Amino acid sequence: MSLSEAAHRNHERWFPGHQSTLKVTDPEFIELFDAFAFDEVAAQVNLDDRTRLMVILAALIAGQSLGEYRVMLRAALTVGVTPVEVKELVYQAVPYCGIAVVYDFFHATNEILAGLGVKLPLEGQSTTTPATRADRGLAVQKAIFGAAIDRMREAAPADQRHIQDHLADNCFGDYYTRTGLDLRLRELLTFSMLLALRGCEPQLKGHIQGNLQVGNDRATLLSVITQLLPYLGYPRTLNALRCLDEVLPEADQVGR
Repeated sequence: MSLSEAAHRNHERWFPGHQSTLKVTDPEFIELFDAFAFDEVAAQVNLDDRTRLMVILAALIAGQSLGEYRVMLRAALTVGVTPVEVKELVYQAVPYCGIAVVYDFFHATNEILAGLGVKLPLEGQSTTTPATRADRGLAVQKAIFGAAIDRMREAAPADQRHIQDHLADNCFGDYYTRTGLDLRLRELLTFSMLLALRGCEPQLKGHIQGNLQVGNDRATLLSVITQLLPYLGYPRTLNALRCLDEVLPEADQVGR
């Protein structure tokens, strides 16, 4: 099986001059995988290289795939994803995946950036203070999810209201209000993380609607799901497609 010109071209753009060690030990597999990921899938994805690699990185963090993350991070930096964008992506993963998962990715990211001569720490991106984070976070929540936020807060049992407060002040106030990534991209990365996590279909559906609200339509989300297929496999892909079809059926997109 020989790779197509498109597969060679797409692979070389992300990994210029790179020789995979698996190509030596498992050449048949690499030909199968590269033909699929860098030709067939790439032809069906309508995203630029920077966005494609950022959604892959987000999904790899959620999937706890540290080895592949290291490989794809170098590709992301090669195509122009900035150190600030990479760091913000890692920060964004904390409220969704937890520090227990993201901890190793902080250190891997710092190691790779430092090895490339990037001076750490990077310039801060926070825009809130302890006094403003709750109000700013709630405003961002409502900008993404609308009146559903008020209903969710009102419906919360009294002994759980602190979690709703933390969603506003921590998840959205501490993270979504940061600079370095715009709101549209943050929601797309969150969608990628939730799709890679297990048992998060209710949250995934909520963020499908949120993505639509900030400008990421069904075609964009379908491109993300397709792009992630080689990295996450078919079960997670099919679950994500089911959620997408339930929230944004194809027929509903006609005329949008």
